[in-house]
Amino acid sequence: MSTASESHQASRPTACIALSDGSVFYGHGFGAVGETVAELVFNTAMTGYQEIMTDPSYASQVVTFTFPHIGNTGVNVEDDETATPVAAGMVVKWDPTEPSNWRSTADLQVWLAQKGRIGIGGIDTRRLTRAIRQQGAPHVTLAHDPDGKFDIGALVAKARAWKGLVGLDLAKDVSCTQSYRWDEQLWAWPAGYTKREGAGLRVVAIDYGAKRNILRCLASAGCEVTVLPATATAEDVLALNPEGVFLSNGPGDPAATGKYAVPMIQGVLAKDLPLFGICLGHQMLALALGAITVKMNHGHHGANHPVKDLTTGKVEITSMNHGFTVDSQTLPKGVSETHVSLFDGSNCGIAVDGKPIFSVQYHPEASPGPQDSYYLFERFAEAIRARRTA
Repeated sequence: MSTASESHQASRPTACIALSDGSVFYGHGFGAVGETVAELVFNTAMTGYQEIMTDPSYASQVVTFTFPHIGNTGVNVEDDETATPVAAGMVVKWDPTEPSNWRSTADLQVWLAQKGRIGIGGIDTRRLTRAIRQQGAPHVTLAHDPDGKFDIGALVAKARAWKGLVGLDLAKDVSCTQSYRWDEQLWAWPAGYTKREGAGLRVVAIDYGAKRNILRCLASAGCEVTVLPATATAEDVLALNPEGVFLSNGPGDPAATGKYAVPMIQGVLAKDLPLFGICLGHQMLALALGAITVKMNHGHHGANHPVKDLTTGKVEITSMNHGFTVDSQTLPKGVSETHVSLFDGSNCGIAVDGKPIFSVQYHPEASPGPQDSYYLFERFAEAIRARRTA
């Protein structure tokens, strides 16, 4: 029989989220022990929590999952979008249960502990999501202490003292440090991941925080991919004699990353090569063309965002993960808005008139998410083939 003291100990919160406005949410900690300061966002995806946690675009962000069943399919080495989790932590309604899935090789809680990432369960995620929507993505301190001892005043002070993502260049932190080749294609039953063979379309991909499935999509579309670090110059790119250039997703303030990325992109644009950008790469292209980017209230994070293609009138259901957006009112002459969000009308795509240069704000690689937008990789590949035969 347990004593009253033991019962009190078992019910004591072992984790908390302290918001910069002084609000505190208590719950049950899992994963790593300690504390982290970051921006708090919410994600509405019903699947793909491992891919979300390992998406480099979530650097310096704690992710609140609005879908309650997180952890029930476990984790495995095939679904990592980068070598280790990048998101600072995770918030869930229900504590993760024992996994049940034929592809699972590990438990989410153990995986988080091994990777040094904090999780908190037992949170009213609806209430927390409303707080995020109402006040904008807040700065928070997420803390996990098995003994349940928290200095709330100190945690709130740390959240208030954090400078946030505006003006912060995070691409250099999550980018590769040296170039490499990529030939792995999309996963398919029963072979899993296969290798692209033979000569392909020579593409240089700039890694601002590239997800592996984006590179797989390029390979599956017939591209022979060489990945370069975020700080690569136009000379570095053009020295590889590419037939096309790809700009990847990534975290942080695009204006800060643009200080070194924009000159590189402008050098590539001068060569009229086919160019395709996703997420931060989309924002980098817009900046290079003369537009500006702005911070959003709470951003777009999920796998169910409707986007309208203005060139066809079709609607795509897309995956999104961004806290900044391109101000479409600042697009220069000769650059068209091609896609818009049907949630709030924000810009989701641009193209240079009459040239094979385009980008989208959302994630067409669908990891996780719907596959409505894979055609964009094929469009990029076709633009390269057309230039070969021109």
